[in-house]
Amino acid sequence: MNLTLWIGLLAATLTTSSFFPQALKTWRSQRADDFSWSYLLLFGVGILMWDLYGLLRQDTAITLANTITLALIGVIILTKFRSER
Repeated sequence: MNLTLWIGLLAATLTTSSFFPQALKTWRSQRADDFSWSYLLLFGVGILMWDLYGLLRQDTAITLANTITLALIGVIILTKFRSER
């Protein structure tokens, strides 16, 4: 692997893993009141677009990081939806 890919994978790991504690806290508490729907929608669509961009460019780091982040956002969205019902 080349240096550029390693830097991309490290950046992806750091930014994606930073979202894990929040998703875990939300899952455990079963509350997502602090998240606005507009934030979740905008951030989720933005992450989806980055994921598609990574797929189109065939960039492993971008695709992997954004797929995982999208799943974490999904946990928060699901939790918020359930807590508001």
